[in-house]
Order: sequence, then C-alpha cells, then structure tokens
Amino acid sequence: MALGPRLDLRQSQSLVMTPQLQQAIKLLALSNLEIETFIGDALEANPLLEAGDLRSEDTPVIDEAVSEPTADAPAGQEAALDIDKTAIDVDRDTGDGEWGAAGSGAPAGDLPGIEENSADSISLADHLHDQIGAACCGVREEFIARNLIGQLDEAGYLRGQLREIAAELGVSLAETEQALKAVQTLDPTGVGARNLSECLALQAKEIDRYDPCMERLIENLDLVAKGEFARLKRMCDVDDEDFADMLGELRAFDPKPGLAYGGAPESAVVPDILIAQNEANGWDIKLNEATLPRLVVNRGYFIELKQGCTDKESRGWLNEKLNDANWLIKALDQRQKTILKTAAEIVKKQDGFFRNGVSQLRPLTLREVAEEIEMHESTVSRVTSNKYLHCDRGTFELKYFFMSGVGGGADGEGGASSESVKARIKALTDAEDPKKILSDDKLVEMLKGEGFDIARRTVAKYREAMGIGSSVQRRRAKKLQALG
Repeated sequence: MALGPRLDLRQSQSLVMTPQLQQAIKLLALSNLEIETFIGDALEANPLLEAGDLRSEDTPVIDEAVSEPTADAPAGQEAALDIDKTAIDVDRDTGDGEWGAAGSGAPAGDLPGIEENSADSISLADHLHDQIGAACCGVREEFIARNLIGQLDEAGYLRGQLREIAAELGVSLAETEQALKAVQTLDPTGVGARNLSECLALQAKEIDRYDPCMERLIENLDLVAKGEFARLKRMCDVDDEDFADMLGELRAFDPKPGLAYGGAPESAVVPDILIAQNEANGWDIKLNEATLPRLVVNRGYFIELKQGCTDKESRGWLNEKLNDANWLIKALDQRQKTILKTAAEIVKKQDGFFRNGVSQLRPLTLREVAEEIEMHESTVSRVTSNKYLHCDRGTFELKYFFMSGVGGGADGEGGASSESVKARIKALTDAEDPKKILSDDKLVEMLKGEGFDIARRTVAKYREAMGIGSSVQRRRAKKLQALG
C-alpha cells in the first residue's frame, strides 16, 4: 500500500448557530417588559427602525392557532409588526362549565445583547416557590399556596383577605387556610403571617417557646410598645427574671422575615398574555399590546440615506442596517406566534381550570405541549419562562400550569403531581408508629390505597430526595428519640 499525500472530497451536513439564530432563541425567554427594553436599545442602535403607534380598537381574532411565519418582507418595503392582529381563538366545545368569578442574513452584531437587558435576582417568592412543592398535599393545595406566595409583600406578610382570595380562585375558605398553613412552614420562619403577632408566634413555635406566657406577651404587643412592663408581668404571671428572658427572646425574633432573604421582585407583575371567554364558549387569547410597541422600518429615511451613500462602504452599512431591521421585525413576529401557539395549547389542556377552578387543574408536561404544537421541548421551556397569563381568575405564571403526573388511577389520567406524592410519603413516615416502621413496600401499598399507583423505586427515590432515611435508619432514630 503506497503512502503519500492525497486530496479527498467529502460532503457533510451540520447545523450552524448563527448570531441571529442565537439571538432569536434568546428572545423567546424574555418577558414582554424585557422585550420592550430590548427594542428600545435596538431603536437607538438602528436609525432605520421606528416605533409605530399601537391601535387598540377592536382587536381582530384569527382562527388558526398554528399559523406559520409570514414570508420574508421585501427589502425596502415598510415592514410592520402588528401586535393587535396576533390573537388566537381557541374554540372548545366542552360543555356548560361556568367562567369562574375569581379567578436575514447580515450579522446582528449591532443589535444590543439580550444578556445586558435582563438581570437574574432571586426573590423571596422564588425562594418560597422552590420549597412549597414538598410542603403541600396534592396539586390543588400547591396551586392555592403558590397563589398565596404571589400575594406576599416584601416583608413576607399576606395582606389580602383569605375569604376574597378563596372566592377569586373558586375554592373553599378551609382549603385556602390549609394552604396558608403550608406556606407558613417555609423558610424563613414567619412568612405568610397576616400581622406582626402571628409572625412572631410562628417564630416562637419554631423554637418551641410558644408557651402560654409567651402567647399572652405576643398578644399584647401594644403594651410592650408602651413599656407597661409591670402590667405585662402580671398578665403573664412571671417574675422579673423570667420576664426579662421573654423580652430578650421576643426582641430576637425577626418582625420582617421576608427582607432577610431579599424581598419581593422590583416591579409589579404585568401579564404577557390575556385570555377572555368568547360568545362561542371558547377562549380569545392575545398578547398584551400595552407592553409591546409596533415596530416598523422607516421607508422615507432609508431612501434619504440611500441617496447620500456614494461609496461602497456606506452603502454596505445601510444595507446591513436594513437587513438587521427586517430580521428583528420578523424575529419578533415569530416570537409572538410561538408564544400564542404555546398559550393556546396550555389553555386547551387546562380548559377545566379556566372554567371551573383549581380543582380541574391536571398534570401537564413541557413535552406534551411541545408534541402537540410540533416544536422542541426546549422551545416551550423558553416560551414559558418569565411569562404571565391573565384571566378572570387572576394572573398566573405559565410554568404554574406544568406539573408532572405520577401514577393515577384506573382512569389513566396520570393523576397526581409528583410533589403531592412526596408530601404523602413525608406525612406517612412522620406519623408512623415507632414500633411499626413502614418499609418502602408498605408505603407503596398505602399509596396505592390512596390512588397513587407508583413503583417501589419511585418511592425510594422520592424518600431519599426529601432526606428521609430508610426504615432501618428511621427505626434507630426514633428509638434514640424515645430514650432522650
């Protein structure tokens, strides 16, 4: 076999992520308010772009929720992104359920980087949302609890009335109170309180110091503020030394626990998607045009600049700006269609919730929606990030409608959130008899009796994820606890 240099021709295919494609992907993850900031920077960077006026009269509705992007606009023609035309009619013949009274081509280097327009900051709400799944028993309670978290102020207090919140969500007052109890078990201790006394009481209970004397002291904080210590000592039936200790403990509590973690989001939540029931018993879905400008290419200014471009370099610069402008308009148009298509499928899947309330919320995954709208799961994930939907039941983050289902019952609906299963495992192990520690097989049997048809390995996985030891470890730990 002869050895020596030679030339070979090979043909292959590969996917290249151009800067524009990367930018378009990032656009999907931004909220409408972040897009507004991005567009503002793009207007400053590109003299051919211009913000047009919004038209708010009689928004027409298009029937096709899966319409594809329009063909490329001819260069030089005025290209407009008409926010008021991007609406979808989801017609659902699902019976007589009531509407609840609650609730190019050229590089895009001159365009501002999206990373510069949005900042990641973990809020108190984010911290609580990360915990609430394991604290609730079921999808229904978790959904109510997440709504309550959304109504906490920056100090961690719930200022709304539970009765009004329950009516808005279409659930009972008792269920709302139970969900609030779950919120009040979260870190930092004291969040979810409705007043200062309740906040301090929660912290006293956490350290097992909420005895009758401390209870009376916390119930009379007005007297503490006035300095009426002699009266308080009589009411609490304690001597000077005990009273001094109680005051020291009281002062050690945090009256604004939410501030210790980082507070609430800096700006109020503005919905990106608006939903309303139509006369055909379906849903009209549209983007919130109040947060999106109408973007156009200034045709007159382009012609004026073109007449002054006499050298090759300036003509190349102008054409690049024109291509950038047309690309941005089309990218935003595609973004809107994708958001609306995704929102329409979510509404279709969660139709029961929008008609009857949280009791009809069903398990839903990103993949399920992605398959229906024929898009990649990662695209749906970006679309649902930082996006809020507003309906008569309130304003909800899109990701709230996605909860994994774990072995349902015989109906095959896939029945319960994985978080609700975790909560049941925790409740069962917490309540087990120290002399009859539950094995994983026994937990599987008990869960099946409650309608959770899951495998033993799943129970073990969830138990370990929550830091709950094996049956042997729990038996040893409870024996030591009894001896202590």
